[in-house]
Amino acid sequence: MISKMTHALGALALLTLGTTATAQETSSNRVAANTDWSVFVESDPTECWAVSAPKETVNSRDGQVVSVRRGEILLFVFYRPGAGVQGQVTFTGGYPFASGSTAELSIGGTAYELFTEGEWAWPATPEADAQIVAAMKRGSEATVTARSGRGTVTRDTFSLLGFTAGVEEAANRCS
Repeated sequence: MISKMTHALGALALLTLGTTATAQETSSNRVAANTDWSVFVESDPTECWAVSAPKETVNSRDGQVVSVRRGEILLFVFYRPGAGVQGQVTFTGGYPFASGSTAELSIGGTAYELFTEGEWAWPATPEADAQIVAAMKRGSEATVTARSGRGTVTRDTFSLLGFTAGVEEAANRCS
């Protein structure tokens, strides 16, 4: 239980990353680009992350595809050595998730549960993060399915081309 609470607190600390995530398209702190994944580094506090935007997004309501406005949609693997965060998988869907809902991250036919808070979702434990990162290294794509507070079901598919190089670069820069 303590592990889950610590992990959740670490993920809540990611909420401070929101400003950085929103600005990253024009940020000057990008240090590497590995095909579909980019690596960013901040120095105060030290934090590094590999990140990608989806290649495909489908939004639906009541089984019908709908057009909705969303903020940035990003999948991260995050490192913050000062807070003991090493390889934390995090997703932001560009909208507030439905209260009490979870998101599902699928890689190679295996589904992983992500807990949600506001616009962020993450696994329950560091062990789950490690399993997901290992699966992402072996996989070719990852899909996150979630539900917004307005009832829209979103399905975002991310390429994993360049993931291994990106996540290793982020880990090395924050080791």
